[in-house]
Amino acid sequence: MDIITAAKVREMDERERERNLITLREELMMLYSQQTGGGISDNPAKAKLLKKQIARILTVKNEEK
Repeated sequence: MDIITAAKVREMDERERERNLITLREELMMLYSQQTGGGISDNPAKAKLLKKQIARILTVKNEEK
């Protein structure tokens, strides 16, 4: 997975941001469902990384309003 920086988010157009936001949220939900189901994650810090990337996208989105 590629790390999304704020500079990369600012370069994206609105549709691409929305698409990335949806995929990141879906990936986070899948990770949470695997963890609650008793599965062991190969990367336990992945949830934290996903939440930070979602926050970056939402921050840039709110800055533009």
